Amino acid sequence: MSLPLEDSFVDVLGKAQRGLKFTDEQLAAAAILPLADLYAAQQGEVKESVLRAIAIPLQLNADAFVALAQKKSTPAAVPFVEGLRQYNTPYGDMTVNSYLVWDPVEKIGAAFDTGADCSATLKDIESLGLQIPFILLTHTHVDHIADLTKLKNGTGARVAVAREEAVGNVESFAEGHIYSLGRLVIETRLTSGHSRGGTTYIIKGLSQPIAIVGDAIFARSMGGANNAYDEAIQNNLKKIYSLPGNTILCPGHGPMTTVDDEKKYNPFYVI
Repeated sequence: MSLPLEDSFVDVLGKAQRGLKFTDEQLAAAAILPLADLYAAQQGEVKESVLRAIAIPLQLNADAFVALAQKKSTPAAVPFVEGLRQYNTPYGDMTVNSYLVWDPVEKIGAAFDTGADCSATLKDIESLGLQIPFILLTHTHVDHIADLTKLKNGTGARVAVAREEAVGNVESFAEGHIYSLGRLVIETRLTSGHSRGGTTYIIKGLSQPIAIVGDAIFARSMGGANNAYDEAIQNNLKKIYSLPGNTILCPGHGPMTTVDDEKKYNPFYVI
């Protein structure tokens, strides 16, 4: 069963407003709306004319923004890919994703983040007979690395993260580093904004290209980037939306999606 979307249109509105540093008064004036209409939208009222007006100063795709608000924007189920598994675990009042990717022939692969509980990941590694030499981190926010010690001890894997977020004794890499595991080729791209060293891993070698994107992009949304909003938007456009349209996007929260789907329906992507 597909996971629910991480963000509502209210979340998208808030992230864009905070990222562009609009006060409520400034945003209402820029949208040429009464302040009361903006407040109503922030509380979840769906009025198409108001949402379209708000989308203009927030530089959002108005059609996608309205579709999200009207609940007409459900991601299509992504194709099954042998060698890819998603894990979703509760963390406080939210849930967080982690992933396992492996070469089905040579039985070697990598774990991406840990989620709140890596027990299911470890169980699959054992049952599938996999070698996991690396745990590759999208970023070091606590919800994504909450069970790192357990996963590291259970696999004996080396832990690696972008040098911008290198901590403790973990290995670090520069953007563009390549990991080769069996038939898998994993390219690292710095998609900072939500976090200083946020990394997207582009994976080739399975039946479809895969991108483990962390909190850079969610289905129909993106990770918060209050202090580096333009950086996040530009990184997503240049380094994720430029991927082949059938690339499966594996976010840190919410359901998996594809590049083509997000180009059409993600409000933060302005055509």
